[in-house]
Amino acid sequence: MMKKRRLGRTDIEITSIGLGTWQLSEGRGFSKYFWPVLSQDVVDGIIKAAVDGGINWFDTAEIYGNGRSEKDLSAALVKAGIDNGEVIIATKWWPVFRTARSIGATIDVRLKCLSPFSIDLYQIHNPYSFASVEAQMNAMADLVEAGKIRAVGVSNFSAKMMRKAHDVLTRRGIPLASNQVRYNILGRGPETNGVLETAKELGITIICYSPLEFGLLTGKFHRDPELLQSRPFARRKIMAQRIESSMPIIKVLENIAEAHGATVSQVALSWLVNFNGDMIVAIPGASKPKHAEESAGAMKIALSSEEVERIDHISRVR
Repeated sequence: MMKKRRLGRTDIEITSIGLGTWQLSEGRGFSKYFWPVLSQDVVDGIIKAAVDGGINWFDTAEIYGNGRSEKDLSAALVKAGIDNGEVIIATKWWPVFRTARSIGATIDVRLKCLSPFSIDLYQIHNPYSFASVEAQMNAMADLVEAGKIRAVGVSNFSAKMMRKAHDVLTRRGIPLASNQVRYNILGRGPETNGVLETAKELGITIICYSPLEFGLLTGKFHRDPELLQSRPFARRKIMAQRIESSMPIIKVLENIAEAHGATVSQVALSWLVNFNGDMIVAIPGASKPKHAEESAGAMKIALSSEEVERIDHISRVR
């Protein structure tokens, strides 16, 4: 059984690697620019591979296909023989062009999409709402007190907004569990913008999305750039512009991966979720079962202090 970490100052325990499920959007919305459309059979295989690999939590969102990701995730978990309470489910409310009143008004839709699974962590997807942080956090606290959700998180919040959210919830006797932000070896912004420092101070877990930078940190596109041509437009553009500049990092990761009998992505994930102690977790996506299996395997990689420092150094000096 994989070792688990506490989600913030809640009683929820999660593995250091979860599974992001934006790719289950069935090609709706912006997902079509990043992910191929996956059949339910492939989705079932991905979720089963994640569970079999020891992953115990899944991150989805209302905006991911307007509930399609939530529904596909739920169906795949049921098919894998998972019962409610056996895994942790995190989803997100979409705040754009909405007020805090929408949080309570739409929660039953989220629960219906995820049925028979409960919502363990409910997150504000981004800071762009018509409502204040205070109003949003009080609406979230109401859901906790009503037993609709277990914990509250945010996503893409600055250090200042995260502190405000924490303070509002604290007055209600509820911890802010998490802040979901982009963070990986190639994008270490949370270390310098105050988010990481504030999260450490307040006991908030940082959930890293894009931990492999849309596949760039797998190394396979550096080995064979022609593979980019088969990827959706947005991912292709993001990676094509950065292959050359990221090559020195990939070479270091390849060297370390070879020493561990691991893959480049496993080393990148292991470094990310261990460099700052237990406060960092990551949610790589997967478009094939083997991707989920590989990500789960990253939890078994134990990097030496010298290897951790090498990766830290090379990713700072670019």
